This record gives sequence, structure tokens and C-alpha cells, in this order.
Amino acid sequence: VPAYFNDAQRKATQEAGKIAGLEVKRIINEPTAASLAYGLDKKDEDQTIVVYDLGGGTFDVSVLELGDGVFEVKSTHGDTHLGGDDFDQRIINFLADEFKKDEGIDLRKDPMAMQRLKDAAEKAKIELSSSQKTNINLPFVTATDSGPKHLNIDLSRAKFEQLVEDLVKRSIDPCKLAMKDAGLGKDEIDQVILVGGSTRIPKIQEAVKEFFGKDPSKGVNPDEVVAVGAAIQGGVMSGDVEDVVLLDVTPLTLGIETLGGVMTQVIEANSTIPTSKSQTFSTAAANQSSVEIHVLQGERAKAQDNRTLGRFHLDGIPPAPRGVPQIEVTFDIDANGVLNIKAQDKGTGKEQSIRIESSSGLSDEEIEKMKQ
Repeated sequence: VPAYFNDAQRKATQEAGKIAGLEVKRIINEPTAASLAYGLDKKDEDQTIVVYDLGGGTFDVSVLELGDGVFEVKSTHGDTHLGGDDFDQRIINFLADEFKKDEGIDLRKDPMAMQRLKDAAEKAKIELSSSQKTNINLPFVTATDSGPKHLNIDLSRAKFEQLVEDLVKRSIDPCKLAMKDAGLGKDEIDQVILVGGSTRIPKIQEAVKEFFGKDPSKGVNPDEVVAVGAAIQGGVMSGDVEDVVLLDVTPLTLGIETLGGVMTQVIEANSTIPTSKSQTFSTAAANQSSVEIHVLQGERAKAQDNRTLGRFHLDGIPPAPRGVPQIEVTFDIDANGVLNIKAQDKGTGKEQSIRIESSSGLSDEEIEKMKQ
């Protein structure tokens, strides 16, 4: 999965696997998988690498340290709504605008024409990775009372780069944050690995080179490297691949809501997983017999600005002045990044726990139904 997927997105991926009849043993982050594929034959070298992963719909960047068969993720950032589809959309908009200018017809109102534009835009984007100019020719794209209309537009690489300039810049911001979280300077990076078909766009390669100050590594196939890495992880789990240790991180901060609608962090972003952390909280009012644990995921200070993962209550707290009861909240993340939370009243030993299933998740019965 993209490294920056949240809990619900990871759960949905597991469920999709089940529906397809697969047993999902482990979820691995794409940049981590890519680093495994890149670094397996370089186990004896100590390296710090950046994996820049721009796919069809998502973007991730991870900083990893490799050495002695240990692959340790230092930080990860990303944008789950930035990818090749956005680049296609810029070409689609350009073609629709040009056609409207020339013919006075808005193709956006014609679903069939838009599908042809979508296919043509993707083809044009791919062609512009290897040539300076492409011609988009769609005969009979639509028709009016006066007869059929044809679309024939030239698109240069320079024009395409102008159309997507802001998208390219958007991918650099997470790079800055990942470097900052890893506590590293650009001169400390040994290799930059490009993953995902969209990294074939020359403008992307230029931007990465400009930011990191070095040519990206050309030694891996951007389309295959994640699958190869996932296969290696499968080999590690089955015992076929030895002397490899993978230390991944949780991409987003996890915490609970406390008095005043504040998000209190329990596990910080970029903590190595699996991990378990506890914090002790207390009551906000005198003689409070119950507390609600509101579990959150995100980086914002206010609880309402973060994503709710779940809520549960711990009841039966004996009457006491505010601030006296000791309630220990434990967050536990497994190797798949799935979260379990427990709250315990230290005075009575009473406890309540929750396993975070995504709010839009499917029940086992629903999954079974979909398999049939």
C-alpha cells in the first residue's frame, strides 16, 4: 500500500484481498518494498536512500537506512491524492478547452467523448516522456446537426510541463518534510530511487535531481520494483530469505481527545512498528464514573481536525475528585499497522479495549457474500 495510507485505507486493502480470495498475511508499504528490492544485493553496504514513489493515484516519499541486512525506515510523508491521474486530467482539461475554443462545443457534457479524451491524454503523457511533441487525433469525437466533429491538437512537452508545473512542485513538499523528520541533510543521501510509472515523466526526474542534488538511480524498474520487494517480504516471512530485518514506521500520529477538544499524541508519526505505548490520563470532573476514549489519527492540534478512528467507553470508575483516578491508555500497533487500544482504570483494574476496524469496513459476512 502507499506508505501514507491511513488505518481505514489499509483495512480496505486487506478486505479487498479477502474478497479476491487471498489470505492477506502482511501489508507492506510501497517505498519499503522498493528499498528491499533495491538493497537486497547490497546488504554489506551502509546506505541512506530516498524512495520517491509517484504512482497513478498516490505519492509517497520515504527515507531509509540500509546496512547489514537491516532496512530501517527513518521517515515517510506523502499525498494520497496526487498521482498520474492528476497529470492526465490536466491534458484532458487542455484538450476540452482547446476544442471548445475552436468548435464552440463543450466535450465535458459528453461522457463518451470524455472517455476517449481520457485514453488519449494518458497516451499523450506517455509519448511526451520520450518525444518533444505529440499529436492527439480523435476523429468523430462528437457530432452536431451540421455533421461529425474531429479533434486534432498538437501538444508539446514544454506545454505539458507548463500544465503540470504545480503538481510537480506539490511532490517536493513531502520530500522536505521527510528529510526534516529523518533529521538528515541532502548531502547525507546516497541514492534516490524512483518508483511508479509517473516517475518516467522527465520534468519529475528534473525536479527530483534539482531538490536532492543528484541524479536518481536508474538501476530499478519503476513498475516492477514494488512487486519484487513484496515477494522478498513474502520470502522473509516464509523463511526462504534470511538475514533481512525490516523496520517500518507508522505514517501518521495517533492519539486521543482530551479536555478542551485537544488531540493528545500517544504514538508519534514515524514511530517504528510494531510498537506499544501507554499514557496515563484522569477524569475532567469530580465523581465522574465513565470516560469516553476518542481515538484519533492525524497531525492537527484540535481533535475535530483529525480523523476519528473509533470511540469506546470505560465505565465503573469509583467516585473521586477530578484528576484523581488513574486511567492508563495503551496503543498497540502490529506489523501491518493495525491498531489495538486498551483503557484501564488502575484503581479497580477494570479495562476496556477496541480493535480499530475502519468505520466503512465490511463485516466478515459481507466479505463472504462478496466472494461468492
